[in-house]
Amino acid sequence: MAETDRSPLAVFERHESNVRSYCRDFPVVFERAAGHHLWDSTGRRYVDLLCGAGALNYGHNPTKIVDRVMAYLAAGGPVQSLDLHTVAKADFLERFTGLVLEPRGLGDFVVQFPGPAGTLAVEAALKLARKVTGRTEVIAFTGGFHGASLGALAATASPLLRGAAGVPLTDVTVLPYGDAAGPDGTDPVTAPERALGPDSQAAPPAAILLETVQGEGGLHTAPRPWLARIRELADATDALVIVDDIQAGCGRTGTFFSFEDAPELSPDLVCLSKSLSGMGLPMAALLIRHGIDQWAPGEHNGTFRGHNLAFVAGSAALDHWTDPHFTDHAAELAAAIRTSLGNITTALPAGVAEAVGKGAMSGLRFTDAQNADGVRRALFRAGIVAETSGQGHVLKLMPPLTMSLTTWKQVADTIGDTVLTTVPALSAPASWASGVA
Repeated sequence: MAETDRSPLAVFERHESNVRSYCRDFPVVFERAAGHHLWDSTGRRYVDLLCGAGALNYGHNPTKIVDRVMAYLAAGGPVQSLDLHTVAKADFLERFTGLVLEPRGLGDFVVQFPGPAGTLAVEAALKLARKVTGRTEVIAFTGGFHGASLGALAATASPLLRGAAGVPLTDVTVLPYGDAAGPDGTDPVTAPERALGPDSQAAPPAAILLETVQGEGGLHTAPRPWLARIRELADATDALVIVDDIQAGCGRTGTFFSFEDAPELSPDLVCLSKSLSGMGLPMAALLIRHGIDQWAPGEHNGTFRGHNLAFVAGSAALDHWTDPHFTDHAAELAAAIRTSLGNITTALPAGVAEAVGKGAMSGLRFTDAQNADGVRRALFRAGIVAETSGQGHVLKLMPPLTMSLTTWKQVADTIGDTVLTTVPALSAPASWASGVA
């Protein structure tokens, strides 16, 4: 009998499905985490710019949130409650409405808890839109990522994910996204007009589903006039606007919702998840404009829609949004990131890379995907965890919103130096974060 491999990674090779992915890019075993740091089982420390793909906007294991969850457990609070009423849920709903929805003009929205995953929020939104309108077709956009369950997958662009469906993915029309031409060069401005305008011969859709900043799609950012026109076309056809704010929400782009600087968009349904619980506990929510909350009781359900630890953690996370020091810092960090990335691209030969994204959901889009992957690999060797997106062309950087400006400057210098030594470039400035206050 062959001797069993006892290396740290062998257990995963033996027992875990081949479908695992992130771990292939970062082949270590992580053992501990705090703030913006991860430690592997050998004790090596890494700076985490992946942040659970946006599920850790406040960093790993934030003390005040963890303490609140531990106190709740110690007091014997129910953990799983289906959709029964609990004190933890009531506290979250009241705080979320008072601290987030009402100050942003969304006080007439109600909250549905569809289950623990973001894709479940998208599924619920699509089902409700089709129920309310009596229509089936949905408009989605190139580069979009909305989940891997079949309804959400029909609106997701990834060929890899779509190919795994095993069945036809129907009832979704895909148009070019706001700042990116379609694969055939289709203009993203005129495409919605042709599909939804007065001269269109197509049946009107139930909904228009979009991200205002595309995470997995490569940090494309929707122009405000395009978003305004989407709303106008939706109104003209009595379609609903669904914003998937699962990755871009909860402060990732500088404001709690990614669409706050485009009030004309005025979504009817908003999908949230990832950082909603504040510390990575599974939690999703669908925000529903009150007039279209037409569900019959139990018409859409799920066992784990009453995750009380996530409610407790989510309530604690909302404390950040009562603290002007946090909100001011989030804006300062967003500006510092953009300054650093601008300095890096300025020092590179024209056409090598451009700074893309919004707020603390930004990165470098390389013309050559091999350069993006080469930088990602080199950063990991230097102790920084960051992913690529946009079919491998974009180095995506998502530090926790709590990272200090001093730490970001140090990280930015490492990123800049790594780009310089990985990609043919010009000479580096003294600091890639120069100009950052």
